[in-house]
Amino acid sequence: MSEIIKVGMADLKVCSAPDGLTTLGLGSCVGIAMRDPVKGIGGLAHIMLPDSTIIKDNANRYKFADTGIDDLISQLLAMGANRARLESKIAGGAQMFAFSSKSSSIQVGARNVEAVKAKLTSLRIPILAEDTGQNFGRTVVYYPENGSFLIRAVGKDSYTI
Repeated sequence: MSEIIKVGMADLKVCSAPDGLTTLGLGSCVGIAMRDPVKGIGGLAHIMLPDSTIIKDNANRYKFADTGIDDLISQLLAMGANRARLESKIAGGAQMFAFSSKSSSIQVGARNVEAVKAKLTSLRIPILAEDTGQNFGRTVVYYPENGSFLIRAVGKDSYTI
């Protein structure tokens, strides 16, 4: 019997098929789903901020794109994933509030997406699909067995990327 494992904010979890992973409330946060398709091993990180170097004395590495992705990969490898086969999908990074300013300091969602993409690109982990931006929050469910990433949003039909 499969289980759906909950991933909190600034958290990450890994599992193997047939289990799945879910996280709620991806507003400006980004969900990074990653898997080894041969082993059926996968993980989901719920990151809140792009860069760990801007906040001092923060012990939660999962909160940031740069360190959270590194930790997700480490945990997948510890479960037996092959680094060369890792692939990813991402969702979130919304602009949840309308601001008249175009200041990048308040565009957290866009900065999170940019940081996640830059990190995954630098690690040569392909992003197979994404559902990012816009102005609405998302809840996601990820199934490492087949790579399906179910996206749910209030007032919208569910869809899979």
